[in-house]
Amino acid sequence: MTTVDFDALLEAAHGVAQAAYSPYSEVRVGAALLDDAGVVHLGCNVESASYGATICAERSALVAAVSKGQRSFRALAIWASPQARLMPCGICRQMLVEFAPELELVVASNGAGPERYNLADLLPGAVRPEHLR
Repeated sequence: MTTVDFDALLEAAHGVAQAAYSPYSEVRVGAALLDDAGVVHLGCNVESASYGATICAERSALVAAVSKGQRSFRALAIWASPQARLMPCGICRQMLVEFAPELELVVASNGAGPERYNLADLLPGAVRPEHLR
């Protein structure tokens, strides 16, 4: 398995963040999800006037990948427009762990350089599919 080019993933996440629909928060977030076949799936945040209906960039990328039949993933890059680094929310972490409990992440923002994380460290004790069998 080749190494992950996290710089290229971050660049893709930054690019797709420009397509975000965020009229309420004015925060743009982009995600680039690398599957095991080497394909990058992109997603951005899409807000709703009914805030609970908003979808995060991470889930947007995951849903795009799953809709194409992908089920296993290697890495995820997240870029956000604020100065602070924005980490994936709990719902996104839980959705990602469904498919890639050891997913490697890189997170950066307009004002914070990239930091790397492992999903298992970000969501210890996650509910896993095998727990429901």
